[in-house]
Amino acid sequence: MTEPNRQSGENEERIIEIEIERLRPFKEHPFQVKDDKEMFLLQESIEKYGILNPLIVRPVPDGYYEIISGHRRKHAAEKLGYRKVPVIIRVLSEDDSILSMVDSNLHRERISYSEKAFAYKLKNDVLKRKSGRKKSQVDHKTPRKRAIEIISEDCGDSPKQVQRYISLTKLIPEMLQKLDDEIISFCPAVEIAALSEKEQKELLVAMEYAQAIPSLSQAQRIRQMSKEKQLSLEKMEEIMCEVKKGEITRVAFTNEQLHKYFPNSYTPAMMKREILALLKLWKKESWES
Repeated sequence: MTEPNRQSGENEERIIEIEIERLRPFKEHPFQVKDDKEMFLLQESIEKYGILNPLIVRPVPDGYYEIISGHRRKHAAEKLGYRKVPVIIRVLSEDDSILSMVDSNLHRERISYSEKAFAYKLKNDVLKRKSGRKKSQVDHKTPRKRAIEIISEDCGDSPKQVQRYISLTKLIPEMLQKLDDEIISFCPAVEIAALSEKEQKELLVAMEYAQAIPSLSQAQRIRQMSKEKQLSLEKMEEIMCEVKKGEITRVAFTNEQLHKYFPNSYTPAMMKREILALLKLWKKESWES
């Protein structure tokens, strides 16, 4: 392989080929590389036309290169048996690499909530670091835009929406996956992200118990109870068991009907837990035997 000439006066970028084993993923890369339908289509395209857009990489110690843009292309080429891929080498700082990596991926046609959330957070952190550095006398009097505003202008989401996305990075992995799978909606997820890790785990238990997904109003009430230090697993279960609009046809029992079969000390949540456990046992014995 011929390395690019980086001497003064030769700043024009050139496309060269580098061995795949010398490429390393970006260590803070928030974008997922999956063997899904899109990856299959990308492989088909590369197999037919080759890699039309070279990867963007930067040199790192020990003769390796860190991928800034092109993780999916590299993966697809690797699966097709490529030994080398075309790249453009750029000498960039850590922060500039992050900005370039984020910007090159944010405009993809399909991007998950979690990918966008962590990409916005990475860019926000870098921009805040840059704005915190010493200003020159020239720009000292020029008001600087907030990092959130810059991201908003670059990516098209309002500043408030950018902040909402960044807040999603506080979701536990299981909750974040439910958001990516569109089991939980975006706005309720933003409310849930304000809960502690313990509270989020308990909410998952409550969701499983009630076989329900929190609506926006339920998520807002749960968040408010957390803020007031009044949140518990039992209260979350009670909220999740509420009849939502559009669910009027669901099976329902009054407390009076159920208390005939349970001790007076049982709460509605405790009764439901026992009923579900009995139904599960009955299903296993009657249907799965």
